[in-house]
Amino acid sequence: MIIDILTLFPEFFDNLYNYSIIGRAIDNNRVEINCTNIRDFSKDKHKKVDDYPFGGGPGMVMMPGPIYDSINHVRTEDSKVIYLSPQGKALNQDIVNSLSKEKHLILLCGHYEGIDNRIIDNYVDMEISIGDYVLTGGEIPALVLIDCITRILPDVLSREESFMDESHYNGLLEYPQYTRPREFNGYTVPEILLSGDHEKIADWKRKESVRVTLEKRPDLMNHEK
Repeated sequence: MIIDILTLFPEFFDNLYNYSIIGRAIDNNRVEINCTNIRDFSKDKHKKVDDYPFGGGPGMVMMPGPIYDSINHVRTEDSKVIYLSPQGKALNQDIVNSLSKEKHLILLCGHYEGIDNRIIDNYVDMEISIGDYVLTGGEIPALVLIDCITRILPDVLSREESFMDESHYNGLLEYPQYTRPREFNGYTVPEILLSGDHEKIADWKRKESVRVTLEKRPDLMNHEK
């Protein structure tokens, strides 16, 4: 998979290439991640990329020209252009699973009051939001999306780190996890986990996933998979 990030702040992603599982995915050639500075495509001598909105209103809007040119600079026949936007579809595991099968993702990071809507209407394939709140730009949502996707690419996680049992992957929250010591401040690990009976442990995990989901996120139980 190739992921191209279009941003006004490429330095925001400087540590991405060495970060944990993302770095491993890059090292193992499971994903190629590139950053393109939208400002490089400005035809203004001062590299201006924003202007006042028609009709008035606060703030500035990113102009369509530099965005359009930066998209075309990296676009291929396999590209899917995603705009990180508070108006987009709420990111969930189903969307992540679907996007992980794409060959080329272009992540467009807006800034200021957003981007000229002609780009959204005509050159963006999908808008994604990471929550019902406003951020300064699309860089943090892009990082979230990259992390979600790269970790489920084939052969990125080892068997021991498998994502199959993690929260949201199968529509349920993950079962409780414990490690050494067996007793901490008087609180002990459930005996079943120490039994060595793998069948009973697996059954406990399934039941605990349902219990935790019902207690913490009952809304998930109503979603059709």
